[in-house]
Amino acid sequence: MKQSNIPSAQTIVKVCEVMGIQDIIISPGSRNAPLTLSFTENPFFNCLSIIDERSAAFFALGMALQHQKPVAVVCTSGSALLNYYPAIAEAFYSAIPLLVISADRPPYKIDVGDGQTIRQDDVFHRHIGYSVNLKLDVGHAQDRIASYAPKLLEESQESVQRYNDQELTKGIGILFGKKLPVHVNVPFEEPLYDTTEELWDTAFQAFPVPQPKELETDEIQQFSKAWNAAEKKLVLVGVNHPNAIAEEHLKMLGNDPSVIVLTETTSNLHYPSFFTSIDSIVFPIEKSGQSDSLFKELQPDILLTFGGLVVSKKVKAFLRRYTPKQHWHVDAIRAFDTYFSLSHHIKTTPTVFFGKLLQAYYGAVNSSYFKTWDVVRKDYEKKRDAYIHQIPFSDFLAFHHIFKRIPKNAQVHLANSSTVRYAQLFPLDASLQIFCNRGTSGIDGSTSTAIGASFYYEGQTVLITGDLSFYYDSNALWNQHLRKNFRIILINNSGGGIFRILPGNDDSKNFETYFETKQEQRASHICQQFGVAYDMAETEKELVERLDSFFETSDAPKLLEVVTPRKVNNKILLTYFDFIS
Repeated sequence: MKQSNIPSAQTIVKVCEVMGIQDIIISPGSRNAPLTLSFTENPFFNCLSIIDERSAAFFALGMALQHQKPVAVVCTSGSALLNYYPAIAEAFYSAIPLLVISADRPPYKIDVGDGQTIRQDDVFHRHIGYSVNLKLDVGHAQDRIASYAPKLLEESQESVQRYNDQELTKGIGILFGKKLPVHVNVPFEEPLYDTTEELWDTAFQAFPVPQPKELETDEIQQFSKAWNAAEKKLVLVGVNHPNAIAEEHLKMLGNDPSVIVLTETTSNLHYPSFFTSIDSIVFPIEKSGQSDSLFKELQPDILLTFGGLVVSKKVKAFLRRYTPKQHWHVDAIRAFDTYFSLSHHIKTTPTVFFGKLLQAYYGAVNSSYFKTWDVVRKDYEKKRDAYIHQIPFSDFLAFHHIFKRIPKNAQVHLANSSTVRYAQLFPLDASLQIFCNRGTSGIDGSTSTAIGASFYYEGQTVLITGDLSFYYDSNALWNQHLRKNFRIILINNSGGGIFRILPGNDDSKNFETYFETKQEQRASHICQQFGVAYDMAETEKELVERLDSFFETSDAPKLLEVVTPRKVNNKILLTYFDFIS
C-alpha cells in the first residue's frame, strides 16, 4: 500500500485509522497532496471530494451529526482553511466532533511573501477544542531545510515525531472525550508527491472513548429529595438526537402532575402530554392583562434542562425574568447558563440521570401545575386548527400542508431562521428525525449539512429551507453525493421574511434593500445546472397537488419551490398569536 514518504502525513493517517475515523472529506490542492495520497490509497477510508471548503466542512458536520462519529476534513494551505470557520463554529457550539486537517507551508515561508500562505497556526483558537500545530519533519527534504532554516536540523526526526505524537494524542482525546472540533495544522516542504511503502514509526496508540460518569449515591439522593418535594417542575429540552431518551423516562416525566415538559421540534422527544409549541404558551401570556401573575404561576421551582440550544426567544425571556429557584442542566460535558440561574451542572447523560432518578422516585407529588397549563395547551391547539381554515395562502399555510405530508421515518433538516421558527408551531409525526444547525443559528450551511447527513441515511432526507438560506449555500449541490431520494422544499417569500416580523419593519426602500433583502430569483436554473428535478407551487391548490407526488421514488433528487406572498406572511403569523390569545 503506497503512502506519502513524509512522516507527519503517515502519522495523521495512522491516527485516523486506529481511532476509527473513516470518513474523510477532501478539498483539492497541492500542499495537501501528501495527505490526499495517503488517505485515498488506504482502503480503510471512505474519501469524498468536495471542491468548496465551506460546503465541505458543513457536509462533514452533517455526516458527524447523523451518525454521531467524528468526520475529518482535509484542505490545502492559505485561505482554503478559513472557509471551514463557519462550520467549525457550529460544531463548537453544537458539540460535534469535526477533525480539521490543514496542510501548511513550512514555518520559514510564512510572512515572507510566499504564495498561498497565511498564519494558520491557532487560527480558530476562540472556537476550537484544541489546536494541534505539528512540527515540520526534518527527515524529509533536508536539502531545502538546510538552505532556508538550517537551525531546524539541530532537532532530530525522532524528537519531532515524539512531539507530534504527543500533540495528536491530546487533540484526539478532546475530539472524542469532549466532542469538540479539533484542528491539526501540518507543515509540508516540497517535494509533496513522492510515495513509499515503508512506514515511519509512531508511538500513537488507540485509546478507549471516555464513557459518561456514574453519579455518586449522595449526589442522586440530593437531587431526588429536591425533585420529589418540588410542586412545580419545568423540563425544557433543546436540540436532542433522536431516540436518545428511554420510553420509561418519558413516561415518568409525562405522567407526573407536577411536571411540565416543553419541547421543540429539534428536541426529537414525543409524549402525548408534552408541550410542543413553547411560543404558543408564552406569547398569549405576554399579551394578557395579567401577565405578571400568570408568569409567576408558570415560574418553576426547579428548571431541568438537557439537550442543546433552544430556539424560542420567548421562553428565554420568561425564564430570565422569572427565574427558577434551582436550574439543573444535565450534560456529560458542559452547561450553558442560558437563563442566568444555573445552580447545578449534572455531569452525566440524561439517560444515566433519569435512570438513577427513577430508582429514587417516590411517585407524583400533589400538584395542579400540569393540569392548569394543559387546559391552555389544548385551547391553543384548537384555535390553531380553526385559524388555519380562515387564512389565505402564506408561509403559515404552506408549512401546515408540508408537515402533514412528510413521509414517516424521514430525516428532516430545517434551515435558519424563519423555517425553524415556523416548525415550532405545528405537530410533527413522532417517526421523523429533526435536525437544524442551532449552534450558531446561521443560514450559511443548511443545505450542505443536510446533504452530508443524508449520505448514510437509507430513508428519505427532506430539507426545508428559505430562499436566502438556499441561495447562500447553493454550492452545496456542487458535488457527486446527492442521493436520489433527497428532497428540498424551498419556501421563497422573496427575501428575509423573518425581518418583517421583527421590530424595524417600516416598508421603506431601505428596509427592503438592507434588511429584508428583497429578491425575485427562482431556483429552476440552479436545479438544471446540478441535475435536480424542479417543480413550483404558487397557490395552496398547487402546493397540495405537487406534494402528493413529490416524495415518490425518482431517478434524481427533487426540489419544490413554494412561492408565497412577501407582504402578507408576517401579518398572518402575528395575527395567529393574537388569535390564540
